[in-house]
Amino acid sequence: MEHNNSNNTQRETSEFKEKLVHLGKVTKVVKGGRNFRWSALVVVGDENGRVGVGLGKAAEVTEAVRKGTEDAKKNLITVPMVGTTIPHEIIGEFGAGRVLLKPAAEGTGVIAGGPVRAVVELAGIKDIRTKSLRSNNPHNMVEATIEALKSLKTVEEVAGLRGKAIDDIL
Repeated sequence: MEHNNSNNTQRETSEFKEKLVHLGKVTKVVKGGRNFRWSALVVVGDENGRVGVGLGKAAEVTEAVRKGTEDAKKNLITVPMVGTTIPHEIIGEFGAGRVLLKPAAEGTGVIAGGPVRAVVELAGIKDIRTKSLRSNNPHNMVEATIEALKSLKTVEEVAGLRGKAIDDIL
């Protein structure tokens, strides 16, 4: 019976891949010694346009990662894509983190640093150029990337907003 249960959870989580971006250790010195707590920054995505980020904190590493994953699944966004890249260039900001995302021709691959790379790859974007501007704090960089991907618009959306035909915009 135990085997069957683990199979169900396997099937449930298989649609999303998760990546641990940052694991932080916080030490609190108390009378009896040191207390350690962990914070885990986790990115989940289905590599098909859906991606989310979550932060989990706990006394155990595994528990922190599990909480982070659950949190990430609650905060999923859908990324508009054109082929294997993004529709247009954009700068995402969160706190002091600032990330520039540029569309790239097919075959370019993912040109991105650690935290940004995790988000972009799990979103399913295959070709993109990125540059981290300002802060390199993993939490702010990941959130800035999510902000940028959230505010991307396709040609159809822009045409709809302006009440014009797609050909007028292109």
